[in-house]
Amino acid sequence: MDRYELRRLDYSLSEDHQALQAAYKNVFSTHCTIETVRAAEESGFDESLWERLCAMGATTMALPESVGGDGATLVDLTLVAEEIGRSLAPVPWIDHVCATRLLARLGVVDPDVVNGTQLVGLDPQLESGSGVRLIPTGSIADRIVVRTGDEVVQLTFASRPARVDNIGKLPMAWVDPAAADSRTVLAGGPRALAEYQRALDEWRLLTGAALVGLVEETMTIAAEFAKTRYTLGVPISTLQGISHPLANIAITVQAGRNLARRAAWFLDNEPAERPELAPSVFVFMAEEAARAATMAVHVQGGLGVAAEAAATAYLVRARGWAIAGGDPGATAKHVAELVAEREGQG
Repeated sequence: MDRYELRRLDYSLSEDHQALQAAYKNVFSTHCTIETVRAAEESGFDESLWERLCAMGATTMALPESVGGDGATLVDLTLVAEEIGRSLAPVPWIDHVCATRLLARLGVVDPDVVNGTQLVGLDPQLESGSGVRLIPTGSIADRIVVRTGDEVVQLTFASRPARVDNIGKLPMAWVDPAAADSRTVLAGGPRALAEYQRALDEWRLLTGAALVGLVEETMTIAAEFAKTRYTLGVPISTLQGISHPLANIAITVQAGRNLARRAAWFLDNEPAERPELAPSVFVFMAEEAARAATMAVHVQGGLGVAAEAAATAYLVRARGWAIAGGDPGATAKHVAELVAEREGQG
C-alpha cells in the first residue's frame, strides 16, 4: 500500500500538524478566555482577536499560493477549527475562510480579502431562494456571497444589517439581496453552483470540526468538576451515572475527529469519491454536541445551569452553531441522497 492510499485510512498527525494546532491552541488559551467570550456576546465578534488571527496568517493559510495564500490543506484547517470551538472564539474564521476559498476558485479574490482586512460572509444554507435569508456573519461582513438561482452573487451594504440575537451568540442578521447597495454577479451556471456546493461542504466540515473541539472542552470542564466534587466521601467521577456518560463523550470526540480528518482528506484529494463525508461530520457533531454539552451541565447540577457558568456558554453554542446553517435534518437528507445516488450507480 503506497503512502497516498494509506492516507485514506490513517488519521495521524505529522509534526507540522501538531505544531500548527499547538500554536493556535496557545493563541486562543492566552487571548480568548471565557471572559473574552462573554464580553463579545453583544456583537458576536471580537475585532481585536480577529486582527490578531489575521496577523498570524489564519486567513492567508487557507488560500492557494496563486492568490497570495499559503496553500494549507483542509486537514490543516480542521485543526484550527477545533481550537476555535474549544475556546468558543467569537470570530467568523470559518465563514470567511469558506467564502474566500470560493472567491479564489471563481478567480475574484483580492488582497484585502486574503489578509482579512475585508471580512467576507457566506450563506451556508443548502436550500437558498431568492429572498431574504439569515446569514451567520450578516451584521459584520463587508461582503456577503450568496446563491441566487443559478448565479453566485456578491453583496455589499453601505449600512450593515442589524444583528439578530441568537443562542449561538453569532453576528447573525437577516440579509435581503434586493436591498444591497452593490450586487455583483461573480459566476453563473453549473460550474458556479458546483463551486458554491463545495463551499457549503467545507463550511459543514469545519463547523463539525469546531464542534469536536467544543465537545472536548465541555468534557474537560465536566470531568474536572467531577473529580473535585464529593458525595458520601467519594468523588462523583467514580459513580457510573457520571463516569459512563463522560466516557461516551470521549468516544464521541475521537469519532468526530477521525471523521473530520477523513472527510477533509477526501474533499481535498478525491472529492468525487466520498462526497457524503463532509456533510456527515456536521450531521454527527450537530447531534452529539448538544447531547454532550447537556450532559456536562447535568454533571455540575445547579452550578452548571447558572448564567455565569462556562458549561452554559458551551451548551448554548453547541445548540446555536449546529443550526447556523439551517436545519441539520436537511443536511442529513442531503447525505442520504448522495449515498443513494452512489449506490444506484454501483
